Amino acid sequence: MSDDAATKVDDRFIAVQQSPEFAELRKKFRGFVFPITAFFLAWYFLFVLLSIYAPGFMGTKVLGNINIGLLMGLGQFVTTFAITFMYARWANREFDPRADAIGARLAQEDSNR
Repeated sequence: MSDDAATKVDDRFIAVQQSPEFAELRKKFRGFVFPITAFFLAWYFLFVLLSIYAPGFMGTKVLGNINIGLLMGLGQFVTTFAITFMYARWANREFDPRADAIGARLAQEDSNR
Protein backbone atom coordinates (compact mmCIF):
# COMPACT_ATOMS: atom_id res chain seq x y z
CA MET A 1 0.00 0.00 0.00
CA SER A 2 1.39 3.35 -0.97
CA ASP A 3 1.73 6.17 1.51
CA ASP A 4 -1.05 8.03 -0.33
CA ALA A 5 -3.46 5.08 0.03
CA ALA A 6 -2.54 4.66 3.70
CA THR A 7 -3.22 8.35 4.28
CA LYS A 8 -6.67 8.02 2.68
CA VAL A 9 -7.47 5.04 4.94
CA ASP A 10 -6.24 6.95 7.99
CA ASP A 11 -8.33 9.97 7.00
CA ARG A 12 -11.47 7.84 6.72
CA PHE A 13 -10.95 6.33 10.14
CA ILE A 14 -10.31 9.74 11.65
CA ALA A 15 -13.49 11.03 10.00
CA VAL A 16 -15.48 8.14 11.49
CA GLN A 17 -13.87 8.70 14.88
CA GLN A 18 -14.92 12.36 14.77
CA SER A 19 -18.48 11.61 13.67
CA PRO A 20 -21.45 12.22 15.99
CA GLU A 21 -22.45 8.54 15.69
CA PHE A 22 -19.07 7.40 16.96
CA ALA A 23 -19.12 9.95 19.77
CA GLU A 24 -22.54 8.65 20.83
CA LEU A 25 -21.25 5.06 20.67
CA ARG A 26 -18.28 5.97 22.87
CA LYS A 27 -20.57 7.79 25.31
CA LYS A 28 -22.90 4.79 25.54
CA PHE A 29 -19.98 2.42 26.09
CA ARG A 30 -18.46 4.56 28.82
CA GLY A 31 -21.88 5.07 30.42
CA PHE A 32 -22.20 1.33 30.89
CA VAL A 33 -18.63 0.20 31.52
CA PHE A 34 -17.37 2.88 33.93
CA PRO A 35 -20.15 2.54 36.55
CA ILE A 36 -19.99 -1.27 36.42
CA THR A 37 -16.22 -1.17 36.79
CA ALA A 38 -16.44 1.27 39.71
CA PHE A 39 -19.03 -0.96 41.42
CA PHE A 40 -16.94 -4.08 40.97
CA LEU A 41 -13.72 -2.44 42.18
CA ALA A 42 -15.49 -1.03 45.25
CA TRP A 43 -16.97 -4.46 45.99
CA TYR A 44 -13.59 -6.16 45.50
CA PHE A 45 -11.69 -3.69 47.68
CA LEU A 46 -14.37 -3.95 50.37
CA PHE A 47 -13.76 -7.69 50.44
CA VAL A 48 -9.97 -7.25 50.60
CA LEU A 49 -10.09 -4.51 53.25
CA LEU A 50 -12.52 -6.44 55.43
CA SER A 51 -10.25 -9.47 55.12
CA ILE A 52 -7.31 -7.40 56.36
CA TYR A 53 -8.92 -5.14 58.96
CA ALA A 54 -11.96 -7.09 60.13
CA PRO A 55 -10.95 -10.74 60.36
CA GLY A 56 -13.36 -11.27 63.24
CA PHE A 57 -16.28 -10.11 61.14
CA MET A 58 -15.16 -12.13 58.12
CA GLY A 59 -14.80 -15.19 60.34
CA THR A 60 -18.36 -14.92 61.66
CA LYS A 61 -20.00 -18.27 61.07
CA VAL A 62 -23.25 -18.18 59.14
CA LEU A 63 -24.06 -21.86 58.73
CA GLY A 64 -21.84 -24.64 60.05
CA ASN A 65 -18.28 -23.89 58.91
CA ILE A 66 -19.43 -21.37 56.29
CA ASN A 67 -18.45 -17.85 57.30
CA ILE A 68 -19.02 -14.36 55.90
CA GLY A 69 -15.55 -14.27 54.32
CA LEU A 70 -16.25 -17.43 52.35
CA LEU A 71 -19.62 -16.13 51.19
CA MET A 72 -18.10 -12.81 50.12
CA GLY A 73 -15.28 -14.62 48.31
CA LEU A 74 -17.75 -16.78 46.42
CA GLY A 75 -19.76 -13.63 45.79
CA GLN A 76 -16.77 -12.27 43.85
CA PHE A 77 -17.11 -15.14 41.38
CA VAL A 78 -20.86 -14.71 41.13
CA THR A 79 -20.45 -10.98 40.55
CA THR A 80 -17.86 -11.57 37.82
CA PHE A 81 -20.15 -13.93 35.94
CA ALA A 82 -23.15 -11.64 36.43
CA ILE A 83 -21.26 -8.62 35.07
CA THR A 84 -20.06 -10.66 32.09
CA PHE A 85 -23.62 -11.80 31.38
CA MET A 86 -25.00 -8.26 31.75
CA TYR A 87 -22.34 -6.83 29.45
CA ALA A 88 -22.92 -9.46 26.77
CA ARG A 89 -26.67 -8.82 26.80
CA TRP A 90 -26.19 -5.05 26.78
CA ALA A 91 -23.60 -5.19 23.98
CA ASN A 92 -25.81 -7.42 21.83
CA ARG A 93 -28.81 -5.16 22.34
CA GLU A 94 -27.34 -1.64 22.45
CA PHE A 95 -23.70 -1.46 21.43
CA ASP A 96 -23.09 -3.95 18.63
CA PRO A 97 -25.93 -2.81 16.33
CA ARG A 98 -24.63 0.77 16.45
CA ALA A 99 -21.03 -0.30 15.92
CA ASP A 100 -22.14 -2.51 13.01
CA ALA A 101 -23.98 0.44 11.45
CA ILE A 102 -20.85 2.57 11.63
CA GLY A 103 -18.80 -0.27 10.14
CA ALA A 104 -21.35 -0.78 7.37
CA ARG A 105 -21.23 2.91 6.53
CA LEU A 106 -17.45 2.77 6.33
CA ALA A 107 -17.63 -0.33 4.12
CA GLN A 108 -20.18 1.35 1.87
CA GLU A 109 -17.91 4.35 1.49
CA ASP A 110 -15.13 1.92 0.52
CA SER A 111 -17.27 0.30 -2.16
CA ASN A 112 -18.24 3.71 -3.58
CA ARG A 113 -14.56 4.58 -4.17
